[in-house]
Amino acid sequence: MSLAQDFKAFIMRGNVVDLAVGMVVGTAFSGIVKSLVDDVIMPPIGLLIGGVDFSNMFLTLKEGAKAAGPYPSLAAAKAAGAVTLNIGTFINTIISFLIVAAAIFMVVQLLAKLKRTEEAAPAEPTEDVLLLREIRDSLKK
Repeated sequence: MSLAQDFKAFIMRGNVVDLAVGMVVGTAFSGIVKSLVDDVIMPPIGLLIGGVDFSNMFLTLKEGAKAAGPYPSLAAAKAAGAVTLNIGTFINTIISFLIVAAAIFMVVQLLAKLKRTEEAAPAEPTEDVLLLREIRDSLKK
């Protein structure tokens, strides 16, 4: 086989295609979860805590060369060239991870449950097995 045919055979395997579809869906899902955390979950939490904007929660480790601190936002600190410890971004990332992990856990649990129900139905015995059982039962008499 030529290299092109080998590559086509590799790509057309079911596992490779399934992996590619999973990666695309996972990437899209990750974007949705990031927006959910950044735009829907964190603003009310920040409001309940006392008006904290988690996206701008940071510590300045070293002031920037372009402008001295304090900086009103993380974007201003980065524009000034400051070295920052981005605590709010880290908290948002942790919450995003937990949501994605919970969603994946639920999908895996659902798939395991579906697999158990498929395995629970025993197959009907073949005619050979039925005949052998009948012979066995007649010999016991």
